[in-house]
Amino acid sequence: MTSRYMLCSFKTCPWVQRAAIVLQAKQVPYDITYIDRDKRPDWFLAVSPHSKVPVLMIDGRDALFESNAIAEYLDETAAPRLHPGDALARARNRAWTDYVSTFAGAISTTAYADTEQEFAVRKDKIAVPFSKLDEELAKRGNAGPYFNGAKFSLVDAAYAPFLQRYTFMERLQPLGIIAKFPHLAAWRDALLATPAVQASTVADIEDVWRENLITRKRWLAKLVSRNVAGAAAA
Repeated sequence: MTSRYMLCSFKTCPWVQRAAIVLQAKQVPYDITYIDRDKRPDWFLAVSPHSKVPVLMIDGRDALFESNAIAEYLDETAAPRLHPGDALARARNRAWTDYVSTFAGAISTTAYADTEQEFAVRKDKIAVPFSKLDEELAKRGNAGPYFNGAKFSLVDAAYAPFLQRYTFMERLQPLGIIAKFPHLAAWRDALLATPAVQASTVADIEDVWRENLITRKRWLAKLVSRNVAGAAAA
């Protein structure tokens, strides 16, 4: 019997998107429920020890939390397998998947900086994790378009949401960082063009992401306002 899945999410959460990408890549049907960030319901708090998304509800009975656990569970229970078959390659994939928290942190803390000065300091730190991934992709011979070559993997699903957020940020404030890392830039372009990634969010995800900056009163929100004003004047 095929399991029924429901993802619990915030509309802009990249960690939930990671799970959604895996479901999309495997063409597994699922429902999604959006939680109010400021009024998290009791039923959700009962199944999420950290009070965070994502949570994957299975058959309305079992609940999994943490995006990595969800991705690994889905890869073990639904075809096709996204992990490499070779044990060493699989372990290396898991190691690079673990690095995503460092990679994501550099991007997210920059995007949600409170001041222009804070933004400037934080953006300078993005190049370090970018260089690490670029070096690894270069070692792999750039057989691409994905991390392991022609086959989409859990590593791709893990990094795609954050490369997408970086792209959103750069459209507001050109940074010129990823252009210095051609292997990473090519990987980013391939991931954002992948159907599973494109189908993993709400249709207007960039607009919703920008609205979240405004709601949370981050410095980048000022650039959103300027862009809107400029477009209106044009």
